[in-house]
Amino acid sequence: MFDPNYKFTVVERFLKYAKIETTSDEESKTFPSDPKQLELSKLLVDELKQIGMQEVEMDQYGYVTATLPSNTDKDIPVIGFIAHVDTSPAVSGKNVNPVINKNYQGGDIVLPGDTTKIIDFASNPELKDMIGFDIITTDGTTLLGADDKAGVAEIIDAMNYLIKHPEIKHGKVRICFTPDEEVGRGTEKFDVKKFGAKYAYTIDGGTRGEVETETFSADAVVIKFNGKNVHPGYAKGKMINSIKIAARFLEMLPKDSLSPETTEKREGYVHPVSVNGNETQTIIKFIIRDFDTEKLKEYESKLKGLVENTVAQFPGSSYEFEVIEQYRNMKYVLDQHPKVEEFAVEALNRLGIKPLKSSIRGGTDGSRLSFMGLPTPNLFAGGHNFHAYTEYVAVQDMEASVKNIVTLIQVWEEKS
Repeated sequence: MFDPNYKFTVVERFLKYAKIETTSDEESKTFPSDPKQLELSKLLVDELKQIGMQEVEMDQYGYVTATLPSNTDKDIPVIGFIAHVDTSPAVSGKNVNPVINKNYQGGDIVLPGDTTKIIDFASNPELKDMIGFDIITTDGTTLLGADDKAGVAEIIDAMNYLIKHPEIKHGKVRICFTPDEEVGRGTEKFDVKKFGAKYAYTIDGGTRGEVETETFSADAVVIKFNGKNVHPGYAKGKMINSIKIAARFLEMLPKDSLSPETTEKREGYVHPVSVNGNETQTIIKFIIRDFDTEKLKEYESKLKGLVENTVAQFPGSSYEFEVIEQYRNMKYVLDQHPKVEEFAVEALNRLGIKPLKSSIRGGTDGSRLSFMGLPTPNLFAGGHNFHAYTEYVAVQDMEASVKNIVTLIQVWEEKS
């Protein structure tokens, strides 16, 4: 039974965190990719100490960790909770101005800082379940940062609740706030052994009740088309323009399948994400995704076949084809540890929240962590429209996430 008189701190914390710019940088070679992320990380260290967490530290890479010691005599596996401090570079995270729409009564939400930005009711079906909620949005000029500062705030508020309610028995809990998740580097320097948890949960999902135990498997492919450059005034019969080779190749990609804009549910895709080049060399970068890891090889083989076909049309040209493994479907690991999902579903049922078991058409830090030896599904944080000006999160959903974390920790203590 969650204390009905508890004064949540999650909204106050989230609004504070949202205003700190923590955009990660896709092009950076440093770690973290942008030192601005450390401003929030340092603040989190202070706040964790203030609420009474133990072993609070930030390491040289910006990972913030802390411990809630066990208060039970039972032998409980150490459970971790993880969220990321950075926000997506897709939309500006500078000078974020959150707006609280109290007692939402339905209809479109027009964002006041840019009235062309509208969270329309028809395209956001979750809104129908939020009548009477207090919905936090951006002002329309930036993203909000609920991905994943909502998760950060929820974890800290849950720890605060447990510290203020020592009568609740629990095992040892470890938490970690990571940098650079949005640019795919959130686990790059993560030390699983030092973290010391047996199982963990990322609090980085969307709709209330989500329990995500499956992700895409993912590879990147880098294709380099090599041509031959000659002064254009004297190029007849000599120049082989790599840009034109690349254009011919892109035109040969499937038009009605195997792309993000033509696939859904459990369908995979082959997706060009950047093109950069000149007459001598043009580089195309792809991301390849599917829930079935073996299908990645099939897609990559098809892609290579198209490359070879294209180059054959330009005698004297050549190509380079590189496959880079990114992450794998965490379901392969989580299926070996069924209690991790079972206990998450149990917590939701105790709170009267309908569990929404879903597969992520993407990846999370849990994908890599699971294969690094830390089985880590993803739980809801309440946010919607991530990486967009129209991002939003309901106060009531953030509070539900706090309750869910607390209840899940209790389930592990009771059933271990």
